[in-house]
Amino acid sequence: MEEPLVPLVPMSHTAHIRSHRKPRRNAPSLAMRAGVAGGVLSTLAVAGAAGSASAAEPVTQTMELPTLTADLATQVAESADATQQTAANYQLQAERDAAAAKAAKQAKADLADAKHKAETKKKAEAARKAAAAGAVSRSSARTVLSASASTSTNVAAPASGSVATVVAFLKAQVGDAYVMGGTGPNAWDCSGLVQAAFKQVGVDLPRVSQDQSVSGTPVSLSNVQVGDILYWGAAGSAYHVGVYIGNGQYLDAANPSKGVVIQDLSGYPATGAVRVL
Repeated sequence: MEEPLVPLVPMSHTAHIRSHRKPRRNAPSLAMRAGVAGGVLSTLAVAGAAGSASAAEPVTQTMELPTLTADLATQVAESADATQQTAANYQLQAERDAAAAKAAKQAKADLADAKHKAETKKKAEAARKAAAAGAVSRSSARTVLSASASTSTNVAAPASGSVATVVAFLKAQVGDAYVMGGTGPNAWDCSGLVQAAFKQVGVDLPRVSQDQSVSGTPVSLSNVQVGDILYWGAAGSAYHVGVYIGNGQYLDAANPSKGVVIQDLSGYPATGAVRVL
C-alpha cells in the first residue's frame, strides 16, 4: 500500500526570523476583552439613554414651568387683592362704626344740653312770673297799708285794724333777703323789719333790737297776742326781735341763710315780749 502524499508548502524566506508582532492572545483572553468591551458599551448605551432621558425631562419642565409660574403669580396677585379689599372693607366699616358712635354720643350730649337749657329757661320764666306776681302783691299791700297808716292818728290806742295792717305788711316781705343793717324795701335785718312794719300804722320804734325790747308794755309769753314784739336776750340788751302772728308762730328777718321767714315759736322760744298796739 502506498503512503499518502503530504503536500509541501514552500516556506517564506523570512520564516526563520522571529516576528516582531506581539503573539496572539488566546481565545479566553479575547473573549474576556470582548465581554468587557460589550459591558462598557452597554453601560455607555444605558448612560446615553439615561442622559437622553434626563436631557429631555428639563425641556418638558422648562416648557411647563412658565405656565405654572404664571398661574401661581395670578393666584397670588388675586389673593393679595382680595386680602387688601377685605382689609379696606374692615377699615371702612370701622370708620363708619366710629363715626356712628361719635354722632350718637354728640346727639346725646346735645339732647342733654337742650334739656338743661329748657329747664333753666322754664325755671327762669317761673321765677320771673313769681317775682312779677310778688311785686304786684307787695305793691298792692303797701298801697293798702300806706292808706291805712295815713288814717291812723291815735298812736297810743290804735284801732284794732292796725294789728292786721302790721301783720299783712310783714307777710308781704316773706322771702326777702336778710342783710345786716337792711331797712328795705327788699332786704332787712330783724329790727329794721319790725321798725318798718309798725311804721305802717304810725308807730315810730327805735332802730335797734336792744331799744325795741323795752318799748311798750312788757307781757308774759303765756299772754302774748298777735302783733306783740318778741325779743331774744335780756330786755334792754336783746340781740334779736320778731313779731308774733298767732298760732304759735312768729315772723322775723332770721339770718342770711333764711331771710324773712315764718317760724314756730316752739322751735326757738323767745325770752320776752312787749306790746305797742
